[in-house]
Amino acid sequence: MNFLNSLKIGIDKLNEIVGQCVSWLTSVLVLVVCYDVLSRYILGKSHVGVQELQWHIFGFLFLLGAAYSLKHDRHVRVDIIYAKLSTSQKAWINLIGTLLFLIPFSLVAIWAARDFVINSFQMRESSPNPGGLPARYILKAAIPTGFFLLFLQALSMLIQSLQTILNPQKINTST
Repeated sequence: MNFLNSLKIGIDKLNEIVGQCVSWLTSVLVLVVCYDVLSRYILGKSHVGVQELQWHIFGFLFLLGAAYSLKHDRHVRVDIIYAKLSTSQKAWINLIGTLLFLIPFSLVAIWAARDFVINSFQMRESSPNPGGLPARYILKAAIPTGFFLLFLQALSMLIQSLQTILNPQKINTST
């Protein structure tokens, strides 16, 4: 159990660092959107590259921040029943959900994105729009990267659930 706990702590630290770094992109996104709005409505100029930059930043936020959201239990969940369950019952729900849905979905997403990303890198894909951003392959690489981080966080969640189920008296709340 020591190895599993160390693995869980390592995964949690990794996703905490990634989440903290990616969270700064929200400030960048606000600035880019403000610039776009001001240049479009006050100066009467619209830039395709700026619009694409908004989409790219949002993509990075969503993909690379998903594991951080899961780690902090800030993801979407229907809490009508879950909120009323005991800690042990919640651990069972998390264990089953992680094994049946989250881990398989993450692995399928990583596998499905593989050729998509490889092709993008091989052709050095950039925006097809005049004035668009280059290096679109970097954004596409965030797809399997984000799902890999989500897969790792699912493993951490699985370990936490097992620890709670096997030893309900000692609930591990380490980061």
